Order: sequence, then structure tokens, then C-alpha cells
Amino acid sequence: MKILFGQGLSIFIILLALSALLLYTLWGWPNDNAWWSLLETRYAEIPLGAWIIIVLILISFSFSLNTLLKVRDQEKRIETSLRPLLEAESFIPNNKKYAYSKRLQVTTKQLEQLILTQRKTLQRITNEKAEAQDKLIQERIVQERQRLARELHDSVSQQLFAASMLLSTMVEIEESQNGEASKTLLQTEKIVQQAQLEMRALLLHLRPAALHDKTLKQGMEELLIELQQKVFFTIRYRLEEVPLPKGAEDHLFRIAQETLSNTLRHANATEVDILFVERDDLAIFRVQDNGVGFEVSDAKTGSYGLENVMERAVEIGATCKVVSVPSQGTIVEVKLPIEKNTGSPSNFAQEQIAISEEAAPQPPQGIGM
Repeated sequence: MKILFGQGLSIFIILLALSALLLYTLWGWPNDNAWWSLLETRYAEIPLGAWIIIVLILISFSFSLNTLLKVRDQEKRIETSLRPLLEAESFIPNNKKYAYSKRLQVTTKQLEQLILTQRKTLQRITNEKAEAQDKLIQERIVQERQRLARELHDSVSQQLFAASMLLSTMVEIEESQNGEASKTLLQTEKIVQQAQLEMRALLLHLRPAALHDKTLKQGMEELLIELQQKVFFTIRYRLEEVPLPKGAEDHLFRIAQETLSNTLRHANATEVDILFVERDDLAIFRVQDNGVGFEVSDAKTGSYGLENVMERAVEIGATCKVVSVPSQGTIVEVKLPIEKNTGSPSNFAQEQIAISEEAAPQPPQGIGM
């Protein structure tokens, strides 16, 4: 309203000045003969001069109102065309309802390109920052895992080993003196040995999950050689170089750690066989032990480690199969398809026979794959 009144008043003053200038041009300087007629001449009892002022007021405010409405309409058109830019859309009105000057269209298009470019730049910067933070967090996690593993190995693990050796010596002395060791001493020795296995399983978990510059075969060989020196049971393995993506190798390495850790903690096995080979575009990883086994239906609902193995297998598009019979042993097998078109159906059949008869360790009696 203030804009309408101010603009109308300005136009009225201008028109009134132009009218006075026109009368001055026609009649000269105001005098009684000419200018007085503006008050004496009446139409509908209203002097001519008053009519002139009324007409000028109507013209002024009508023009002001029309201009204001056009400006508001143009603002609405511009707002309608620019609003999609805030919603990451591209919109330049082409119909007559929203048409405006070509110059403004060019400016709007340039503004659109600028906003989209800045939005993409901000998204890229945000993504790079998040990736850098994730990488830093992962590096710190690995460093902390390694630090904990070193401290546990140098302190608790060594103390458990010393306690185990001391108890073994005490058992031998008591057996030599009394013919047999006491049940309490034997039970204590068993508890310490089990604690050693738990500690070795924990250290296995704390190892770095990534292979870095090593292949999966190299990483698993290093893991198994180190493990052979620390456990009481026999470990046999057959490993082949299998071309896999880095992410799949890291997941399979973690699956191997998880499976061996479960074997250390729960299997009470005397023999463990590990197989990692490639057959007919499949990477096959298998861990088999002759331990106490379990009911698979019960393990699926209560085994956190087994759930981790299955979840990691699904994440890389592999299948995981667990076969276990109480008192006979357990087999965990993961099969991952690889992108390689070699071999034939006949070769595949022969190679599968080679896996079951030569390469892979035989399953415990009563266990079928």
C-alpha cells in the first residue's frame, strides 16, 4: 500500500506540473481572464479545475496500480522459475504463462549451472571428508588391535604359558611319586590349557583383518604357520593362488580367522584341515576338524562367530555351508564365484572328484557335504 500511494503521488505531481506547463503555454502567465475560467466553468456543480485534478489523480493511481501488478506478476514468474533450482532440478519456463525476457533466461541458466556446480563440489568434498575420516578410524582401530595383541602376547599369554609348564611339571612329579596326579591338579592344568586356547583365539581375532600387499594364499600361509607353533593339535592345509578382488580376499581372510578361532575355542579337535582352491570358476574355502561337533540348528541361533562367517560370505556373493555331527566334527565351506570362463563340464567333474578324494581332507564319519 505504501508503494502504491508513494508512486501514485509522484506521478500525480508530475502530471499536475505538466498540465500547468501546458496551460502556461496556451494562456501565458496566470491572469483573471484565462485562468479564472477554471473555477467559473462548472460541470455537475464541480469546477473545471477540480475535474482536471480528479482526472489526474485517477490517471496517476491507475497507472501506479497497473505498474505494481505487473511487477508482482513478474516477480512471481521469476520466483516460479528459480524455485526448482533450490530443489536440485532444472527448469526454464517455455510457455507463455511463465515467459520472460531472453536476457533473464540466460541469467537464470547461468545461475542454475553455478548452483549445480557448487552443489556437486560440496557433495564431493563431504564424501571425501567422510572417506578420509573412515580411513583414519580404520587405521586407528588396526593400530589399537595390534597394540592390544602385543600386550596380551607379551604379558597374559606368557604368564599362562609359564603356568601351564609349571602345572605340567607338578603333574609329572606327582605321578612319579604317587603313581597318579590328583584330580584337582589335573583339572587346574586343563583349565589353564583351555585359557591358553582362548587367549590364542583372541590374539587371532586381533590380527589385522586386511591383507595389505599380500595375496590371500600368502596371508593364510603366514597365519597357519604361526598357529602351528602355538597349538596342541595337527594342522594340515592346501592353498592355491586364486585371482580374487581385494575386498573378497579380505573377507575370506576374516572368515578364515573367525572359523579357526571357533575351532580353537570350542572344537577340542586333534586335527584340522584347511583347503583353499579354485575349481570351475569357484573359489572354495573349507575348514574341517574332528572335534566335538554340535547341532547346526542350535548354532544358527546362538553362535555369534558362525553368524559373522555367514554374513561375510553373503556380503561378497558367496555361499556358506556348515555341516556338523556331535562327537564327530565340523565342516565349514564357503564357495565364491569368480569371473573366469575356463574349463569344461567334464573337467569340472574330474576336478570335483580330485577335491573330494585327493585335495580335501576326508570328512568325519557320518558327515556329508
